[in-house]
Amino acid sequence: MIIRDARFLTSNSRADLCPAPTLPEFAFIGRSNVGKSSLINMLTEHKGLAKTSASPGKTQLINHFVINDDWFLVDLPGYGYAKVSKTSRAEWARMINYYLRQRPNLMCVCVLIDSRHAPQSADLEFMEKLGEEGIPFVMIFTKTDKQSTAQTKALLATYLAKMSEIWDELPRYFQTSAETAQGREEVLDFIAEVNKDWVAGAESNS
Repeated sequence: MIIRDARFLTSNSRADLCPAPTLPEFAFIGRSNVGKSSLINMLTEHKGLAKTSASPGKTQLINHFVINDDWFLVDLPGYGYAKVSKTSRAEWARMINYYLRQRPNLMCVCVLIDSRHAPQSADLEFMEKLGEEGIPFVMIFTKTDKQSTAQTKALLATYLAKMSEIWDELPRYFQTSAETAQGREEVLDFIAEVNKDWVAGAESNS
């Protein structure tokens, strides 16, 4: 997929105020400080599209970007960040849960996971909830440039083994780096593949 155009569209605190569901949509979410904004900027080759910050918890709304006028990329607030009030965490959780359940054009949730860390309960529980709700998702392991290839391989093996304790079939996963652009083509090819299904479905219903 060639990214010809990527632009910010709108921010909302309610799923029912999001843009009309006329395009396929891919939501990006992960624990705070997982490198979500940097990954989005890398995928779109648009530096500064998603705002990066040294302080976790920067994203607090449902942020919509339109890509090539063909699909929506959604930047969701992070989860598992302790340095915000319980009230704020509860509000974010309600907002995210409602969005995930009610957004009819949501094709896939991209769950970002820091490749340097052992399996975290926040990630595992979030993905288990997605599975229970029947919401499609993939895992995107970030920051692979921060360690050796051997270390990444070992940690991924540990992660997949942990997932196998719960999942009969493991979700698709990608290895990425915002610094080296590793995984960019693979992630965008996946999105293009899913978008073809959207177009085919729209044509069959017309």
